[in-house]
Amino acid sequence: MAPRPGQWLVALPPTAFLLVFFAGPVLLLFAASFLAPGDFGGLAPVRQEGRWALTLDAYGFFFSDWIYAEIFLRSFVVAALTTVLCLVLGYPLALAIAQSPRRRRELLILLVVLPFASNFLIRTYAWIIVLGPMDLLYSPVAVIVGLVYVHLPFMILPLCINLEKHDPALLEAAQDLGAGVWTRFVRITLPLSMPGIRAGSALVFIPVLGMFAVPELLGGTRDILIGNLIKEQFLDNRDWPLGSTLSVLLTVAVLLLVGIAAWAGRPRESIS
Repeated sequence: MAPRPGQWLVALPPTAFLLVFFAGPVLLLFAASFLAPGDFGGLAPVRQEGRWALTLDAYGFFFSDWIYAEIFLRSFVVAALTTVLCLVLGYPLALAIAQSPRRRRELLILLVVLPFASNFLIRTYAWIIVLGPMDLLYSPVAVIVGLVYVHLPFMILPLCINLEKHDPALLEAAQDLGAGVWTRFVRITLPLSMPGIRAGSALVFIPVLGMFAVPELLGGTRDILIGNLIKEQFLDNRDWPLGSTLSVLLTVAVLLLVGIAAWAGRPRESIS
């Protein structure tokens, strides 16, 4: 069935927003990655002496040094570890919230989102005060703690939304058939909550990859991540082509991971 005019009107604003604020900047970064750095930072002119001044130097510089691959790998490992810890910590809390009475549930959800009422940098600086006396500051542990703290609500909220929709009659039927608590969780609750797990994992993993404030404030300069490297190229070194190249490659890597996750998570047709 063809979309009705009303459906087009509803879909037009978010589509325009994504084109202007997502696709547009990505295309600008992609174009900037083929330019040379300017004499005083920024970008060199696109045309010089009547010719197009396009170059692959930034990509060649990236693939010529293994340090960039190491930083990419470290960033993905940190993002994956943060996602797993958020899932381990957030799933029991989300399950408890979803199974609580409605009035108490609203209060618990409010407590989960309450940290957003304060400034992000203030909350990060607070961890400096907490971790400093424990001799954990400027270490990988401090970075992981800060990242988990910042992104934990993004895991809890999608899980709560998913777990609230579960039909309790399924658990009651399984209990009547003799299934224990662990069996009911593994065979019923966990499979039904996979959409919430995937949504929460995406909301945690992708932002962590580009995060630079928490690693810079809590981790110092020893464990630089890809977000810090991109920020450094744009603001400190003023090498915009290399910063654009790193941003483009990070975007491509994230899109590939999202595509693989979507393909792996699609329902399989049973063969009879």
